[in-house]
Order: sequence, then C-alpha cells, then structure tokens
Amino acid sequence: MGSTWYCEDHLVGRSIVFSTDALVRARGDILTSRSACVIGFGKIGRSIAQTLRAQDLRVTVYDNDAVKRVQAHALGFRTSSSTTEAVHDAELVLCATGNLALRHEDLAALRNGAYLGSVTSSEDELELSSLDDLYERQPVGPQLTRYEVTGHYFYVLADGGAVNFVHGAAVGTYIHLVQAEILAATAALSHARLQPGLHEMPAADRDTIARTWLRHFER
Repeated sequence: MGSTWYCEDHLVGRSIVFSTDALVRARGDILTSRSACVIGFGKIGRSIAQTLRAQDLRVTVYDNDAVKRVQAHALGFRTSSSTTEAVHDAELVLCATGNLALRHEDLAALRNGAYLGSVTSSEDELELSSLDDLYERQPVGPQLTRYEVTGHYFYVLADGGAVNFVHGAAVGTYIHLVQAEILAATAALSHARLQPGLHEMPAADRDTIARTWLRHFER
C-alpha cells in the first residue's frame, strides 16, 4: 500500500530546511543568497528546493530521472546533468534520494566550505566511509563536523543523518493522516485478497480519513 498525503512531504521538506538553517546559524553563518543544490526531485526533494528558493537561495536540482529533471526545469530551477557538476559550485547540498546520492568522486568535487546534509541515514545517501583514510574529521559545533584534507574541506550536518531529526522532525497533526492510512492499509491487507504489488488505498477510504481529520483539527 502507498500513501499519497502530500502535505506531510511538504512539511518534511520545510522542516529539513529549518533544521539546516538552524545548524548553520549556530556556527555564526547564514544561508541567505547562497547557492544550493538538491539531489533528488521526488516529493520531499521538490519541497526542499521550493523552500530554499523561498528563502532567497539559488537552487540547482539533479535527479537521475530525466523526467524529474524536466519537471524541475519547468518549475524554474537550474538543472545539471550529473551529481558532480551539480555540487561543484554549491555552498549547500541536500540529498533527498533515499539511495546512494553522493559517491567518493562527488564528495571530492564539493566546493571548499560547503555544507552537506541528508534527509535519511548517512549510509543511504552518502559514501562518507570512503573518506576515512583520507580526511580528518573534527566536530566544530552542535551536529556539525568538518571534513578536511590538504586543499579541501567541507562540513557535514548531523553526521550525515536526517537533518530534521535534530529538532524532532515535527510535521504537526498531519502525521495522523499517514498513521490512519497505515492502519487502514493493514486492515485491507488482512481482510482482502490482493495480488502481490503496490496498491493505493481506495478513494472512499482516503475521503473518510480526511473527513475524520477535518472534524478533529479544522478550525
């Protein structure tokens, strides 16, 4: 079963940018007017890119899916044809692929002083272990680590883990929509004979969930 509550993805993207900004500000730095790169243009990546642009950052998008790059371009974002090209000039790089977004050669291409963050675990998104024998790591602030080798340095937020978890990853009451759909999907799987594969919840069930949510939280 798959959930389609886009409001949660939108709020997750905003919470990631909030936490990123807070960690950078704790070091006495700001992101305003900087160049940023978002790797991955799914629902969360799109929200991150839009939120960064709304905060006056210049945003480049890379996704290995050509269709998503076209979508990003149509929404007015600059796009790149490779991760290495995308990160080369970015002062902030946020990875939102759920897969291995940056490999060793991409990390080596980061500009000096760049901030690097992820929306999932470091093992999923970043090949940081490949730098163990080359780069010196030094904590330089709360949830901020400096990676340095002769001639090159950058900063990793939250040890490469989900940046928004630093501040609880709160998405408010909208999380109840996702939780309710998980329960409804579990019930459907328990009582229905479904073929193996990905199934969407029936529109009628999602309408019931939405109406129930509105009765409790709409003001």
